[in-house]
Amino acid sequence: MNDAYIHPRALCESATVGAGTRVWAFAHVLPGARIGRECNICDGVFVENDVVLGDRVTVKCGVQLWDGITVEDDVFIGPNATFTNDRFPRSKVYPASFDRTVVRAGASIGANSTILPGVEIGTGAMVGAGAVVTRSVPPNAIVVGNPARITGYVADKEDPGVPPRVDGARSPGSVGLGVGSASMHELRVAKDLRGELSVGEFERELPFTPARYFLVFNVPSREVRGEHAHKRCEQFLICVHGSCGVLLDDGRNRREITLDRPSRGVHMPAMIWGTQYRYSPDAVLLVFASHHYDPDDYIRSYDEFLKIVSSTPVPV
Repeated sequence: MNDAYIHPRALCESATVGAGTRVWAFAHVLPGARIGRECNICDGVFVENDVVLGDRVTVKCGVQLWDGITVEDDVFIGPNATFTNDRFPRSKVYPASFDRTVVRAGASIGANSTILPGVEIGTGAMVGAGAVVTRSVPPNAIVVGNPARITGYVADKEDPGVPPRVDGARSPGSVGLGVGSASMHELRVAKDLRGELSVGEFERELPFTPARYFLVFNVPSREVRGEHAHKRCEQFLICVHGSCGVLLDDGRNRREITLDRPSRGVHMPAMIWGTQYRYSPDAVLLVFASHHYDPDDYIRSYDEFLKIVSSTPVPV
């Protein structure tokens, strides 16, 4: 506990408190707790034994961290946020073990929110004030409400829109998204009295020849799909009916766009973490894939994806 500051009116029984950490008045830290470097434990915080805090964690006033909670680096926990560790609590009845709750690096927990036991708050996620989190939150997701639902994602850039209009019509072409080599494509549209036709030619206008396609439809609006990356497979997404949101993440930059017409598509190269959500009730998402289905081609852990990306040189 060398180089840690413990307020005279705090009770810190743990010997595992990192350098630069500050424990303020009326906080109580039990002996088994482990607290990292440069944390800020504010007034009136209680930390039980089986609790691990990473480095640079902020815990605001009135928070209780019970057995079974792991908080990774750079997490913010707002005032009076409530964590729980027993789904069926009874007085004087103790479970054999408490459900493990994990708050991943860089996440933020809003004031007065409630986190049910056994969930994982993903890397960089944002839990809104007063939210009741009943199930795990994906990386970078923004959740609000009771029960908490995804309303958006933390994105670095907004939807870039469409290529410039020519003579009142959308001009065919592509726009780089600043996320790896991902791009948005405005496809050609032919329109006459018989209706409209949207067309794109693979290898001429579109970036690869597909080996398969699949359709996603009848998705409940609150559900999220994707949430993985591919090692080799490329994809081209078109919402042929209705609309949905698409989040693209190369591990360094993120951008969210909306697919809302059959003449607009997104090229998602390999090693892009893709998430689709905010499906309209009538949404039909058409996805062309460059490879046949291969379960070994999937990266389903965002932390694993970030490790791979961090070990890959940034293209010059």
